[in-house]
Amino acid sequence: MATVPSKGITFPASLLLLTAAAAFLLFLLLPSLSPSSSSAPSLSCPTTAAAAVAATTRPPDPISPTPDDIAWLKSQLARNSIQEPPSSPAAWHSLRKGINPRTRAQQLEDLRRFKGISHYEGDDAGNHTALSCPGELLVEEHHSNYGEPWAGGRDVFEFLAAAGGLGPADHVLEIGCGTLRVGLHFIRYLDAARFHCLERDELSLMAALRYELPSQGLLHKRPLILRGEDMEFDRFGSDVVYDLIYASAVFLHMPDALVWEGLERLSGRLKAEKGRIFVSHNIKFCSRLGGDACTERLSKLGLEYVGKHTHESLLFNHYEIWFEFRKMA
Repeated sequence: MATVPSKGITFPASLLLLTAAAAFLLFLLLPSLSPSSSSAPSLSCPTTAAAAVAATTRPPDPISPTPDDIAWLKSQLARNSIQEPPSSPAAWHSLRKGINPRTRAQQLEDLRRFKGISHYEGDDAGNHTALSCPGELLVEEHHSNYGEPWAGGRDVFEFLAAAGGLGPADHVLEIGCGTLRVGLHFIRYLDAARFHCLERDELSLMAALRYELPSQGLLHKRPLILRGEDMEFDRFGSDVVYDLIYASAVFLHMPDALVWEGLERLSGRLKAEKGRIFVSHNIKFCSRLGGDACTERLSKLGLEYVGKHTHESLLFNHYEIWFEFRKMA
């Protein structure tokens, strides 16, 4: 009987032929024994679109800090032995350290004198920045334009966003957004292009567009900020309706007639049921008419007064007053 040599081990040739035949038969039978394609589990990778949807399902960041957040921060202060803040200018200055600690005025003088904090010399000393920004903005002088700390903008955002039940997909209009003390927080929270603003002051617009948006990394949010004082809201698009419209310390500087003209135009842009208008400080444009007369005039515009609210600040001893209006059912 013939054999096939294999490192000293021999197998009968007939056995090898029988094994090969069995393997071939099994190969023919396998397709009929496998489950149908309709019941087979899918092992394909998620598509790009599916991955994008999954990435956008992350819940939005919370609007306000929780008591646990406050407790955590206090624990970090204690953990790092951060004492109570100094109570005198001399004590504050004694804590100032760094390579070259400077006041805002000193920083501005350096920027003017040296044309920026540049290490370029000679023929290479030209402008190397894509968005050249004035020194006054770089040292943030505009943060002192409000009569109260810049941090108060966050307090206003938290109150309005919570009171209006806002989500990232909602539309917000601010009348007089200034240098974006409040607006920055809405822009960051909302989806792209959902924040609109009408502002008349050139310096405020310069600070907002040339410094705040780029320095805060918010250019990709594409807020629609327009210069004007004419209450012409059609410039934002004729089909836009807002979930929240607010004016912080703006209406008290305007003639009553212009405020009512603005409210007439805004009433048609307020989303039914959910939409709210908030006005800060006072509503003398309304109270000067008298209670019944004001209510009647609001009713003609399809608006009704909801009530007065106050909110406190997280970082300094202060509260602000807001008056709420909504669209009538």
